[in-house]
Amino acid sequence: MPRKSSTSEEESKSEKNEGESSSSAEDQPVDEIGDVLVEQRSVAEVLQNLPGVGPATAKRLEESGYATLESIAISSVAEIVAVTDLGDAQVRSLIEAARDALQLDFVTADIIWERRKNISRITIGSKNLDELLAGGIETGGITELFGEFRTGKTQIAHQLCVTVQLEKDLGGLEGGAFYIDTEGTFRPERILQIAERFKVDKGEVLKNIFVSRAFNSDHQMALADQALPELREKNVRLLVVDSLTSHFRAEYIGRGTLAPRQQKLNKHIHQLLRAAEVYNLAVIVTNQVMAKPDAFFGDPTTPIGGHVVAHGCTTRLYLRKSKGEKRIARMIDSPLLPAGEAVFAILPQGIADG
Repeated sequence: MPRKSSTSEEESKSEKNEGESSSSAEDQPVDEIGDVLVEQRSVAEVLQNLPGVGPATAKRLEESGYATLESIAISSVAEIVAVTDLGDAQVRSLIEAARDALQLDFVTADIIWERRKNISRITIGSKNLDELLAGGIETGGITELFGEFRTGKTQIAHQLCVTVQLEKDLGGLEGGAFYIDTEGTFRPERILQIAERFKVDKGEVLKNIFVSRAFNSDHQMALADQALPELREKNVRLLVVDSLTSHFRAEYIGRGTLAPRQQKLNKHIHQLLRAAEVYNLAVIVTNQVMAKPDAFFGDPTTPIGGHVVAHGCTTRLYLRKSKGEKRIARMIDSPLLPAGEAVFAILPQGIADG
């Protein structure tokens, strides 16, 4: 990741801290399995300790994105049966064993609070937007950006691909980004402009952004599945889908296709949400809007996807145009943050305060 070089003294301190953390990890109780045990042993070894899982099954699970106990514990029987040779009863036992190991049961709020301390935030590069989001884009959930064309959705997505690579004291997570491009709008030239503003190595920034073009909704969902096994390997902390609904909107036309479209879209959103929670990464989805001709009062624009998208996304931001290059972001929904607005601008060097 693009970052400052460390001195030998800092490296020795880092090695010492790593040694201390590994020794303390060994003292962790078995029921706090998650990342602790995965660090001590290979993922395959961890999975093989579960009932009905041998080396071949463990390898297949890992290759299919079920690389941690968390990913197995929150999956359905049908999802795992589809990628393994196990029967329904075996998979059910496998999921129950993973849930027991992780103690996925009722816990007190103080334990939830301790878990929330692992949540990180990525700066957008605009003080106004960061303040609206209490510090930036949150990991462990989905943030939706919706609005008309030229409101800054794709621009913010591009900028986050750079800022996620910044050092932590600069608001980044020192990680890479996966970018699923459904509309052919990803531009490396824009990344280079933004990288110059943040004074980071342009070549390294480009190498840490992994882009794939999705050509239909099935391909889009397949790419999300393919990304799962590589998230840890490539130290990815940001997953962008730009845009979430364009293929679904184009392929499912008319009221008769509404039910299958929404079911498929719902599955895709939960697929992304699972990745965000299991790997503690930030997921950004952009969304199109449509006009409501029967709206006589207020803003007639409404996001595509209806209640499925509204309930599935953790945080929702509505972007709209203002004067010149200025844009306004409005907090529409969040389980934590209050309603509010922030003014920002789209400049040649990226997103900045308006």
